[in-house]
Amino acid sequence: MDEKPGEDDVARAVRDLYASLLSAWNRRDAQGYAALFAPDAVMVGFDGSHLRGSEVEGHLAPVFADHPTARYVWKIRDVRLLGSDAAMLYAIAGMVPPGRTELKPALNTVQTLVAEHSAGTWRVALFQNTPAAHHNRPELVERHSSELSQVLREASGPA
Repeated sequence: MDEKPGEDDVARAVRDLYASLLSAWNRRDAQGYAALFAPDAVMVGFDGSHLRGSEVEGHLAPVFADHPTARYVWKIRDVRLLGSDAAMLYAIAGMVPPGRTELKPALNTVQTLVAEHSAGTWRVALFQNTPAAHHNRPELVERHSSELSQVLREASGPA
């Protein structure tokens, strides 16, 4: 009898999927990024673009080839099971523009990833990347940036 993975195993797998997704972005690897999506997945980009999983590589390849992209820094807030074969992850993220070492607050985002388990692997079913403008609430922009700056400092190691 096949044993279903436990809640901790699922949360770890979904966290790993998300980290793999943003790491592929940071490597500017359109093929690796797209491979993490189910073909019928939905991706909603920072700019509001809407793509199916099967369209992701074709959309990102020219972006990575023609534009220097900022790299992601992220902090996962929550992973919640949606059943035995699905889970939702919520995170905050920011971006460090090329040639810089600090976050650009205008690129702060909140991200939601819905993952599905099928044929023995976890894939992205939905990835939504929404600007975290926090209109008229500068304290929230500062809190978001401060948390991610701490993640960035920790990733850089001791000064």
